[in-house]
Amino acid sequence: MPAGASEFGNGTVLELQVGEVRQLFNAMDPAPFRERDLDPNAVTYIVEWGREAPAGEPLGLIVRLSREPATSGNADMLRDAVHTYFRQRAVATRRQLRQLFRVGRISLLIGIAFLAFVIGVGEYLTLRIDKESYGYLVKESLIIAGWVALWRPLEIFLYDWWPIRAEAKLLDRLSEMDVRLIDEPLPGHAAAALATP
Repeated sequence: MPAGASEFGNGTVLELQVGEVRQLFNAMDPAPFRERDLDPNAVTYIVEWGREAPAGEPLGLIVRLSREPATSGNADMLRDAVHTYFRQRAVATRRQLRQLFRVGRISLLIGIAFLAFVIGVGEYLTLRIDKESYGYLVKESLIIAGWVALWRPLEIFLYDWWPIRAEAKLLDRLSEMDVRLIDEPLPGHAAAALATP
């Protein structure tokens, strides 16, 4: 499947060349083409291209066929399949983000409760241990353990969520891109190779 990327007007267009439309679909998926998942190699290539495309520009996909004619039925089917596939991936990614925030909230509650508990235990032990330096050491060790318990929720709320949100936004862009099917092969040296079965 040769492929190339080009920019048209105010948008960026990826051009793929395949022999037949069916090469863009996952051969292991038994569903009809319109409902079938896209080929994993094609998806990886399209997503990586989308990541490199300038932010805010509309995206487009042109699929060139070399062994079969481009019919309006195939064009509609491919457009629907591409839009549906990336829309479903965007929904699944947002579901993953909601799950991550739920885990973060639960972890934060557990961490705060544990921190309050160890502070209380540290204060109690400080009063019970005769030597002041030992009591202080035990108290500070427990407080450090309490702050360590907050590490995971802080990691979620400070760092883990935004790459998932960015992925969902990219998938939204891909689910709205213009998809065209034509039966003109790419010129000889204008494309890089992308292999699919």
